[in-house]
Amino acid sequence: MNLATAGNGTLLIIIVMALVTLATRLGGVFVMSFIPFNQRVHQFITAMSGSVLIAILTPMAVNGDIGARAALLTTALTMLVLKKQLPAITAGVLAAALSRYFFVS
Repeated sequence: MNLATAGNGTLLIIIVMALVTLATRLGGVFVMSFIPFNQRVHQFITAMSGSVLIAILTPMAVNGDIGARAALLTTALTMLVLKKQLPAITAGVLAAALSRYFFVS
């Protein structure tokens, strides 16, 4: 299937993506309305969010360039030291930018 990205094609793609996002979010809320929220469910959701984060970051650490690896390492170390998310994210973005500026031709 091909869809032109000129003219109304781009708008159609954005609308479809928005509808799919909305459907998945509302679907999750709908399904969770039938599940009693106890300690076990809370632990599962907490563990699942960490698993998703690891699943996203591992390929970047293995296959990423020096900027991605510098960002991951800097973010992790800053988070361990400061235990604050915003400075860790800022340090990671800065490390990626600087390493790509100086080490990638």
